[in-house]
This record gives sequence, C-alpha cells and structure tokens, in this order.
Amino acid sequence: MKKTIGTRVVKEFASATPARPTATRRLATSLLTIVAAFALAGVACADPKKPASEKDGRFFDADGNPTYNVAADGKVDWPTYSGFQRYNAECLRCHGPDGMGSSYAPALVDSLKTMDYGTFLATVAQGRKNLVNGQDKIMPMLGDDKNVMCYLDDIYTYLKARSDEAIGRNRPPGHDSKSASWQAAQDSCMGTS
Repeated sequence: MKKTIGTRVVKEFASATPARPTATRRLATSLLTIVAAFALAGVACADPKKPASEKDGRFFDADGNPTYNVAADGKVDWPTYSGFQRYNAECLRCHGPDGMGSSYAPALVDSLKTMDYGTFLATVAQGRKNLVNGQDKIMPMLGDDKNVMCYLDDIYTYLKARSDEAIGRNRPPGHDSKSASWQAAQDSCMGTS
C-alpha cells in the first residue's frame, strides 16, 4: 500500500514531538485558536434569530414578518414586551403560562416551531377545530376582538421569542421604550385617537 505525504508528515511530526514540547504546545494553541475563530465566525454568520431590519422600534425577519430583538442582557424590544403583557391578558387562560400549553389548548411555543406567521394570523382570526384523543379542541375566532387583533403582531413576536428560546419563562428582565409610531398604531386600532 502506498503511503501518502500527509501520513508521513504526521508520523514524522509525532515522532519529533517529545523532544519539542514547547513547539507542540504552540501548535496545539494555534490550532485551537483557529478552530475557535472559525466556530465563532460560523455562529455569528449563521444566527437566524437576529432581525433583518428595524423600523420605528419594530423588528422584521428576512421575509418581512415581525420578529423580536433580545439584547445580551435579556432586554427585549417594546413589541415583544407588549406581546408578553397581551398574551398574559388574553391567551394564558387557554394556552397556559408562557405559551407552555394546558390540558385545554396546545403549547404555542411548540406550535410556532413549525407554524409560519400567516398561519398564526389566520388561526387566531378565523379559529380552528381539531379532534384530539376523541375530544374537540376549539380555538375561537378572535378576528373581531380588538384586545387581541390590535396586538397580534406583538403576541406573535413574544411567542416566537419563546419558541426560539431567545427568552425564558416569566416576565422579560427589561424592555425598550414604547415608540411614538407603536402608540399611534395602538390608538388608531383601538379607536382612541
């Protein structure tokens, strides 16, 4: 069997290593540094959870769907925090704390791993009926409920952040201030402007 140059070089280096422990340490350190740099570069480039764009305090993914923005300290953007508040006021009674589900309704943190934004909007607005283990599971139509529909993007961003494990359970540790455009949109939707 013909030996390749690569195998010969590795064997020669290995046989020379005991006499040169400092060189071995330097080589190992260099290799680890290079591997770590590539790993960090890969993580930084491949992070799908970072928003693609921002306008007036609202963040969007590459498809233009609303998404969350979470700082390193856990502080969230205002719409995500608003979604946390609205979820707890309107959705928790069926879907359980933090979107974790209940015996009555599914865990939305699991549902949003596969459900896209459009399907989420349609399901909330039009409702849904499923037969699970011989029981009807009914999501009521909420398309006329301003307390849900005026904040649906916010609820979605909160649940998406939970689903992606970008934020943990319970209240986020901090949040950005409410933007003027967010306030104007709320006032317009709720009919208070």
